[in-house]
Amino acid sequence: MKKTLGETALGFQHVLAMYAGAVLVPLIVGEALGLTAEQLTYLVAIDILLCGVATILQIVSNRFFGIGLPVVLGCTFTAVGPMIAIGGQYGISAIYGAILVSGVFVVLISGFFGSLVRFFPPVVTGTVVTIIGITLIPVAINNMGGGQGASNFGSLVNIGLSFGTLLFIVFMYRFSTGFLRAISILVGLIVGTVAAAFFGKVDVSPIADASYFHMVEPFYFGAPTFEWPAILTMILVAMVSLVESTGVYFALGDITKKKIAEKDLAKGYRAEGLAIVLGGIFNSFPYTAFSQNVGLIQMSGVKSRKIILIAGIMLITLGFVPKIAAVTTIIPPSVLGGAMIAMFGMVIAQGIKMLSTIITDSQENSMIIACAVGIGLGVTVVPELFVQLPSSVQILTSNGIVAGSVTAIVLNILFNMLPSKKRKHAAAVVKESAINQG
Repeated sequence: MKKTLGETALGFQHVLAMYAGAVLVPLIVGEALGLTAEQLTYLVAIDILLCGVATILQIVSNRFFGIGLPVVLGCTFTAVGPMIAIGGQYGISAIYGAILVSGVFVVLISGFFGSLVRFFPPVVTGTVVTIIGITLIPVAINNMGGGQGASNFGSLVNIGLSFGTLLFIVFMYRFSTGFLRAISILVGLIVGTVAAAFFGKVDVSPIADASYFHMVEPFYFGAPTFEWPAILTMILVAMVSLVESTGVYFALGDITKKKIAEKDLAKGYRAEGLAIVLGGIFNSFPYTAFSQNVGLIQMSGVKSRKIILIAGIMLITLGFVPKIAAVTTIIPPSVLGGAMIAMFGMVIAQGIKMLSTIITDSQENSMIIACAVGIGLGVTVVPELFVQLPSSVQILTSNGIVAGSVTAIVLNILFNMLPSKKRKHAAAVVKESAINQG
């Protein structure tokens, strides 16, 4: 009995560690797309449920899918900016069409993605993550003011709540350690919402209106539609997520003393692809391995897959209860905006961290980053720049994240993968010297 209670507590700890990240994505995307309270509740509930399903797909290893490590999957923050951009331009149905295709793409390439990783070194993935983080900041700022188009946008109450929430998160992050620090965003959202209630900014009616149980519904937001720019964007997001997940797999392999073979990676990628396909069918999100839970495993020293299975079952159970999902939807936009600054800033910081180890390696890397970030940010700010180009070319230029990512990939091939005349000459000199010495 004690053992069961202990395992349940450890599983719940993993749920808490990833919960803020899991619910923030649907809240941010839903708010940006103007979903109703009922639709937002569904989006949060189905996301939590599929986080559990995606996690179980990974830990229950078989010959086709699942890496068999204590890995927790959640919706990737890398997809937030692209989903908002796609939804704003093509509608919500195009988001799920793109997610579906990207999931199928991941399943198809899972067997040989290892050989494609060389096209996504840190200079490319770090640049992509940085661009995505930068393009998300305007969403956060709009929410800090009370939400785009709000009648009281920029009011002192909204500004006070947003900065108060942000400061609380910063101080908690500074003066707490371990698990408490890991859930500082979640605690900040709770404290900010309680403070907002004193100003009459919290509407609890969505909780009262939500049911205690619901069945999942495929294509809740309607039949998916397929737009090439949207599909290409989500495929790029999926590729970056796979690269990030690869790092998580190897970190967990090191912690659990399990050697990760190529076939293990393929099964892990395939499980993620299946999770992404489910996200497209049930109108949720793309899924990726969560690194925050790796930190928790390292901190607790508990490496059992059974604990992660318990966490997955908990997430599925929570996903069937819209009442619980509705609790998160009452967070006011200004409070959410304050937390977003910290979350999106961390995305940018993660991108910079990935780049910091390689930017000084060569001037070529500096040029790749400079051009890719410049193009990505420029197209985001002035999307009409390439409006005169043929529609086939606009697939690559209509979205800042795609334009910046493609720029980084092409320049990396040009500078770091194609052998230059100088390198050939240097190799020839070394070879000639070796022959002479021989």
